[in-house]
Amino acid sequence: MKPQKKMKIMYQANLNYLRFNRYLSDFLSKGFIEAIKDEEGNGRYQITSRGKNLLVLLRKANELGYSI
Repeated sequence: MKPQKKMKIMYQANLNYLRFNRYLSDFLSKGFIEAIKDEEGNGRYQITSRGKNLLVLLRKANELGYSI
């Protein structure tokens, strides 16, 4: 997954601004995503290896019928 802008992630997640920012803050502090700068100095966000592991676990739980 390539780094994405904050607004693009927010729209893809279908969350309002306040809720998205709460999740973003939590995910950053827990190391699931990281903030980076692109070549032009713009802020981007990308998933970390820890975030990828969480995503795999959540997808497996979903396949088993657990709703999270």
